[in-house]
Amino acid sequence: MEKESKTKYIFVTGGVVSSLGKGIISASIGKLLQARGYNITIQKFDPYINIDPGTLNPYEHGECYVTADGMETDLDLGHYERFTGIQTTRANSMTTGRIYKTVIDKERRGDYLGKTIQVVPHITDEIKRRIQFLSHPQVPEGALHSGRRPAVPDFIITEIGGTIGDIESAPYLEAIRQMKWELGRDAVCVHLTYVPYLKAAGELKTKPTQHSVKELQSNGIQPDILILRTERHLDDHLRMKVAGFCNVDLECVIQSEDLPSIYEVPVNMQRQGLDAAILRKMGVPVGETPRLGPWNRFLELRNTATDEVHIGLVGKYDLQDAYKSISESLSHAATYHHRKIVLTFVNSELLEQSPETAGHAEAWEMLKAQDGLVICPGFGQRGTEGKMLAARYAREHDVPCFGICLGMQMMVIEFARHVLGLAGACSREAVEASFQSGGADEPDFVIDLMDGQKGVSQKGGTMRLGAYDCQLEPDSRAAAIYGQSLVSERHRHRYEFNNRYLAEFESHGMKCSGRNPAAGLVEIVEIPALRWYIGTQFHPEYQSTVLRPHPLFMDFVEHCIASN
Repeated sequence: MEKESKTKYIFVTGGVVSSLGKGIISASIGKLLQARGYNITIQKFDPYINIDPGTLNPYEHGECYVTADGMETDLDLGHYERFTGIQTTRANSMTTGRIYKTVIDKERRGDYLGKTIQVVPHITDEIKRRIQFLSHPQVPEGALHSGRRPAVPDFIITEIGGTIGDIESAPYLEAIRQMKWELGRDAVCVHLTYVPYLKAAGELKTKPTQHSVKELQSNGIQPDILILRTERHLDDHLRMKVAGFCNVDLECVIQSEDLPSIYEVPVNMQRQGLDAAILRKMGVPVGETPRLGPWNRFLELRNTATDEVHIGLVGKYDLQDAYKSISESLSHAATYHHRKIVLTFVNSELLEQSPETAGHAEAWEMLKAQDGLVICPGFGQRGTEGKMLAARYAREHDVPCFGICLGMQMMVIEFARHVLGLAGACSREAVEASFQSGGADEPDFVIDLMDGQKGVSQKGGTMRLGAYDCQLEPDSRAAAIYGQSLVSERHRHRYEFNNRYLAEFESHGMKCSGRNPAAGLVEIVEIPALRWYIGTQFHPEYQSTVLRPHPLFMDFVEHCIASN
């Protein structure tokens, strides 16, 4: 009988300040262990009390990433997938809100048999259960009959959000302390800290790192490996100082300098022996260092590209993380086309203001200077008229244009207004909630609320979420791009193309080239007469990875290059 493999655990924590890049480090560790032939998975535990980030404003938490099974998650799961190619699920993302809700639901059912419910042991036990859940992968239907079993992960990498010392992080640290005690060498803690440079003194300071480690130790956790985030190179003397003060082996003090690209981090970590140090700490044979051939080839293409392609992101969130997956997907595609990507954010609200308004002219000048435009996703009415103006400009001037989710809907409404002559065309999302449908003066809702969303009042986790099939029209551009007739893509929306208007759209040149075979929902629209004008109701950016860029982004960027 085959011996069941024993899963090992790597905990990634952060100190001093937030936004040091724990997600990139976690993804890099996963990538390096994968290259050594290990089966890995990565999960994120966020200390905030929201059930998930689905209702958070992007300014609060950046992009909301969606897994194939329909979980709204932190954007770090996008890094995990893009770096490693794994497919995450709802089990890879957890929040304090979900932890507490599970425990409270159990208490209400009487599962605890009248015991007093406390943070220790009940909350910490639930955290430990969730951390270890991925070590028991679910058996897909029919797998046992065919003799196939899902692979047990060799390593589970668990990133703890927030910063050491945060009140809300305390239960997670206690759970880690217990697991390290219980698992011995099968669990290690990688702690990421910051080494600031004081320009006036001309010195790098290790005191914040010392205090951060001391805080971690006060929770009963001795870090096994320290990663020092720095803007300047750290010499061996400084690393020895940190090692001595923090009780960490010198070879386990790794520096993470600022690099031109996040994709250079795995190579930098491998060069310093991070993966080898983790394996030695766990008593695992190190073996030869993998070459990372395809990854290094990607970096070579990226670093040698000189010509540029300019693409404008038309949206309302002026925040680099708001459209993270889109920008990374465009970057991947540009790299494989031997181009440097130059992304310009174009504020859609400024586009719709009067010419006399400050910023209006500048926004239009930026828009017109692009080789291609992406009409970005989002929610609500704000900025939508500007998105439609951008879509109209692209359509009338034959500029390559890619509309995603709400962006696709704005393409549809703009086309209805200015090609079909439906001056009142709009989305039902844009009208007041009190509007009573069916009246004589009802506008043309070319984008309408999905049948399954009618009567839904609760906002969190109730949209059409996750992967759904899309059947492509045989002679369409979309089918030619994908090279197949049936694809699966991830969604996050409540509103849809109104099929009552489909024949009118198609007779005027906007074709429906992709539909969900089960529900008949329109998934893709395109205008074949233009060089590249495609809108998708789904989010293709969620499935583009470093080594497997998404075909839609690849084809879009190719046409943007041809237009410049």
